[in-house]
Amino acid sequence: MTTSEQPFRWRSIALPALLPTLLFSIGEGAIIPIIPIAADGLGATLALAGLVVALLTIGELLGNIPSGWVIARIGERPAMIGATALSIVGMVMCVIAPNPVALGFGIFLVGLSAAVFALARHAFMTSFVPLAYRARALSTLGGANRLGAFVGPFIAAGVIHLTGVATYAFWIHIAACLACAVVLLTLPDPTTTFGAVATVRLAGRAMREGEALVEQESAGLFATLWAKRDVLSRLGLGAALIGALRASRQVVLPLWAVSIGVGDTNTALIIGVAGAVDFALFYPGGQLMDRFGRLWGAVPSMIGLGVGHIVLALTHDLPSNVGWFIAAALLLAASNGLGSGILMTLGADLADRANPAPFLGAWRFTGNLGGAAAPLLVAGVTAVASIALAAGVVGVLGILGAGVLLRYVPRYIAR
Repeated sequence: MTTSEQPFRWRSIALPALLPTLLFSIGEGAIIPIIPIAADGLGATLALAGLVVALLTIGELLGNIPSGWVIARIGERPAMIGATALSIVGMVMCVIAPNPVALGFGIFLVGLSAAVFALARHAFMTSFVPLAYRARALSTLGGANRLGAFVGPFIAAGVIHLTGVATYAFWIHIAACLACAVVLLTLPDPTTTFGAVATVRLAGRAMREGEALVEQESAGLFATLWAKRDVLSRLGLGAALIGALRASRQVVLPLWAVSIGVGDTNTALIIGVAGAVDFALFYPGGQLMDRFGRLWGAVPSMIGLGVGHIVLALTHDLPSNVGWFIAAALLLAASNGLGSGILMTLGADLADRANPAPFLGAWRFTGNLGGAAAPLLVAGVTAVASIALAAGVVGVLGILGAGVLLRYVPRYIAR
């Protein structure tokens, strides 16, 4: 292995990693509240609108499988550029979509692109940030992502207010992806900025450390799932439920706004304010888990996410349902922020120190599986019953998830 001797400078990752992440997440944050509104405008039922939103997380789940192989062969930066191009194609399809089916296909492509982009930027950090700085760099990367998710809905609200057309918010993501691609294309090659970086040989090829990591995470995924079935069927169930509650929050809130008649601009504003609460708590949540143990972040987070869904379920038909909607959105955001980084932290705690990549890939897939299943569950229950019952079912799963974590975190992870 060859390593760099140059001292690490924080500003060296600002343009190549943090700025593209911020731009991409601003665009994605702008469109998430608008997807069910766009589907409703194309004649979709509430359940079908939920399914269209679910295609975003389904795309992310399926995109995670080949992403490591792609990144290992073309590199981190070309993979991020390709992901922005794919996302633009998906957004253009959404803009011109004549029906909910075409809209859903465009959203699915955006989900695929988000999976590639997220894994590529993680690989970039692994390749170019020294190990002594890596945890802080990844935490900062997560903060940039949450900042974008907070800013995006406010920009969408402004565009909708000025134009009166909700689907114009899709152009925000197109503009953000174009800006992201320009930043990546105009930057010098990272090796000229960072100097010589660590390289390893894998499958007979020389790769940077991050490329090798994501290749190992993707290769043999299903074999790793079987080999680690003991922990993945127990504590992994908790990870899947964490992913499920987080994904459900992003689906239920905009669907709820459509169901109770909240205006397009107000929906974006409410979700934006909730994003601010989420963003404000991402660092204290990590501090809490480091100081007192993983359960102190994981269990309250899951209880809060579950209670937030149950509050929605019990207040749909009340005269004050808009006020309860705002309160539930803030509770869900605070709970999500409190558990910031819990999946990555638990995965790092559980992984084999000598060869962590295969387990981390299987662990991430388990969480993403729950994230993809929850929106489908919401859409299905809404189709056969109501959005209120769907929220209630997910809320109960959140409380059960807290119990799973309370039972198995002490068993598998020492304090």
